[in-house]
Amino acid sequence: MSITEPSPGTPTVVLVHGAFAESSSWNGVIASLLRDGYPVIAIANPLRGGGSDSAYLRAALAEVSGDIVLVGHSYGGTVISAGAVGNPAVKALVYIGAFAPEEGETPGDLAGKFPGSTLGDTLTSVPLADGGTDLYIMQGRYHAQFAADSPADVAAAMAVTQRPILQSAFAEPAGPPAWKSLPSWFLFGSDDRNIPAQAHRFMADRAGSRKTVELEGGSHTVGIPEAEQVADLIREAAAATSDR
Repeated sequence: MSITEPSPGTPTVVLVHGAFAESSSWNGVIASLLRDGYPVIAIANPLRGGGSDSAYLRAALAEVSGDIVLVGHSYGGTVISAGAVGNPAVKALVYIGAFAPEEGETPGDLAGKFPGSTLGDTLTSVPLADGGTDLYIMQGRYHAQFAADSPADVAAAMAVTQRPILQSAFAEPAGPPAWKSLPSWFLFGSDDRNIPAQAHRFMADRAGSRKTVELEGGSHTVGIPEAEQVADLIREAAAATSDR
């Protein structure tokens, strides 16, 4: 049985959030896509590491009927890059302010490849019983670091509900990426303080992006205030790959 109710001729859009966010960060995009009749799933990304998180995604995708457009934000891009490998139902990858790693690269490698990331200075840690460490963005630093183009009250709520990522996930090398065999689309903000815009341009060019949208003044979560532009890009990817 499929997780969603399939819509004939319309792919299911699967949204994967990144670190320091959660599934409701896609709410504006979800509302737009649902109005157009797209089946949508916003996966609760475990944020435990690329290998285990992509395995979780693959298991969820196995329960989706019909074609799929995979969309990842931030660290979620690492997860969709690996999670789509070997699944013929996945027709397109859409990266929203997201990592698109090559095999062997880590999120930390890409965030530091070009100057401009200030994330490290805003993090706080929580030791775990198993010896690991969870990372959060300090609430007082969240708006400027992560969501500067969202209203202060929206960013404050996001800071409170953020989900932590395991510190080791940032240093876990990626496996073979699906963007080498699947068409991809990229959207990001010019003022992203987590992943510098230069890194986004590099990843989009390397992946052979079908369309790259750079939004002037956009933050790391530019897809929240600009949800309609994100939804438009997803619709474009769905239309372009409907016969693959």
